[in-house]
Amino acid sequence: MNNIRTEFSIKDLENLTGIKAHTIRIWEKRYNLLEPMRSDTNIRSYNVESLQKLLNVTFLNNNGYKISKISNLKENEIPVLVREIASRGNQKHHAINAFKLSMMNFDQTLFYNTYSNLLENNSFRDIFYEVFLGLLEEIGILWQTDTISPAHEHFITTLIKQKILVNIEKVQNLEPMKSKQTYVLFLPDHEIHDIGLLFLNYEIVCKGYHCIFLGQSVPINCLQDLIDKYQDINFMSYFTVKPEINEVHDYLNEFYDTLLKGTKNKLTILGQRTRQLDKNNVPDNIEIYPSIDSLVKDF
Repeated sequence: MNNIRTEFSIKDLENLTGIKAHTIRIWEKRYNLLEPMRSDTNIRSYNVESLQKLLNVTFLNNNGYKISKISNLKENEIPVLVREIASRGNQKHHAINAFKLSMMNFDQTLFYNTYSNLLENNSFRDIFYEVFLGLLEEIGILWQTDTISPAHEHFITTLIKQKILVNIEKVQNLEPMKSKQTYVLFLPDHEIHDIGLLFLNYEIVCKGYHCIFLGQSVPINCLQDLIDKYQDINFMSYFTVKPEINEVHDYLNEFYDTLLKGTKNKLTILGQRTRQLDKNNVPDNIEIYPSIDSLVKDF
């Protein structure tokens, strides 16, 4: 089955570009910016070229260009101007748009080229915080609104994970600092969203700490083997969709009773499922952080 999107609704364009459908219609009517295809029942649809053009128009508009001026540009002048502005310091916003196009078309070459261009002026850490995190947040919204399929999400997240793993490979042979504490990174049972945890692994290794990465879907009882091996463990986990909201407190209580009680061990948690938690209403030795960067600053 061919999953490449060749047609988009006006709602898809709104979700992908952030421009309201009403505004898109006005731009079409007043400035002839896009030429939608129409069905027998007069329903608009748009091709990939229209999506790319609207992403570029949005980029120019966000950088101070009025729609009236953009509409007077020739078709081939718009991407040239976008590249020129991106090279002057707005590269990251342009990169997010390029990554979205890469995702929609399953275009690995566009992903790799965009990433390489970013590396010319940015560290991998900067790219993750300032580009990939924003991109992933947008992807989550696109998935929730059925603008993209799981295939699109898996395509782009797999490429991002490749880059994280490459950078972990570069630093994993650094001499660990002398510390008795061991960091154990895992996701709770049935949780598979591991990009944040992978990047946290990168940050911890960069700091010179001993880190064990266990990855996706690890039941609490399986972590007991680590207790038998190490004395001072900081377990770290990312709760994106698991545990279920109404099960988080029970999970934390079980974790405390099984792995933390009567020890120096602690649990540090981040992610969507932790945002509603009251820090004063969780067991001892459990810390909650709102983001990766806030956690890394405390190392």
